[in-house]
Amino acid sequence: MIDQNYAEFAWEMTATLLSIDSPSGFTQRAAGWVKEKFESLGFTADITAKGGIVVDLGGECTADSLLLEAHTDTLGAMVSEIKGNGRLRLTPLGGMSANNGEAENVWVYTRNGKVIDGTCQLCNASVHVNKDYSDTKRSFDTMEVVLDEDVNSVSDTIALGIEVGDIVCFEPRTRRTPSGYLKSRFLDDKLSVGILLGFAKYLSDNSITPERKTYIHITVYEEVGHGGSASIPEGVTEAISVDMGCVGDGLNCTEKQVSICAKDSGGPYSYEVVGKLIAAAKKAGADYAVDVYPYYGSDVEATLHSGADIRHGLIGAGVYASHGYERSHMDGIMNTLKLLCGYLEV
Repeated sequence: MIDQNYAEFAWEMTATLLSIDSPSGFTQRAAGWVKEKFESLGFTADITAKGGIVVDLGGECTADSLLLEAHTDTLGAMVSEIKGNGRLRLTPLGGMSANNGEAENVWVYTRNGKVIDGTCQLCNASVHVNKDYSDTKRSFDTMEVVLDEDVNSVSDTIALGIEVGDIVCFEPRTRRTPSGYLKSRFLDDKLSVGILLGFAKYLSDNSITPERKTYIHITVYEEVGHGGSASIPEGVTEAISVDMGCVGDGLNCTEKQVSICAKDSGGPYSYEVVGKLIAAAKKAGADYAVDVYPYYGSDVEATLHSGADIRHGLIGAGVYASHGYERSHMDGIMNTLKLLCGYLEV
């Protein structure tokens, strides 16, 4: 039976991946790292033309293969304008909210290889100067990046090598508390990538080959809606997105549980798969909750929209404050690992 050591490994992998900036469209370095980690565990991993990673976990029965999907792309931003004062207007990548970006440290990645520090601030951010500070609606039109360089004009900023289209990454602020809570931006969905690495290590360490042919697809465009729309291996009839489980008002899941989603904004998940996931959680002793997510979409729905003839499901460790400064727990990792083991009967 899988033990806590694999949860610890999963968090170690997650924490390292969180330190590699990878908003949608800027994922090459993170994808290379993920590929190398799966290969180091003894599995074949290939980078797709789109930039994702497909991993073969083995298995004998290829007629009814399983695909596990998670994503390593995150929210972020892009430079949309260099303003007259040398500061930057941003356009979001994915569902990044201006409210959640205020007063955060950022890094601007230039195409000439420089990384330049800055802060995402409200325009005219001094409370002692701006009488409308509290009443101003936060949006990417009222926010700007203040660069930590001596810039006062468009030409000053261009001289640094910054151009429209450069990627802007937000500091994740990753932390693990003594009580086991995990806090960081972008636990959605790097926590699940870490969990799948922990699951792969469990299979490798114990020389376990799943009876059913099983693949992993680590996608790189989930946050913009088309991550899982390609690279479905031949023979796959079922796909499960391993993403964050929602925690919030009206939902049952906590950060310490694994969530099984019955329905989200894209409609119901496969009744058969949800039932099998519930049965597997019970059998494996995983603390779980079943929920309906009102404002959510997953990689596996992109897989369905691509025309794949599959059954589909969605699970994930509970995560609070999604798309903001997120929080989960080591128990959520462990319960997700238990559910994966129970579902694959390994």
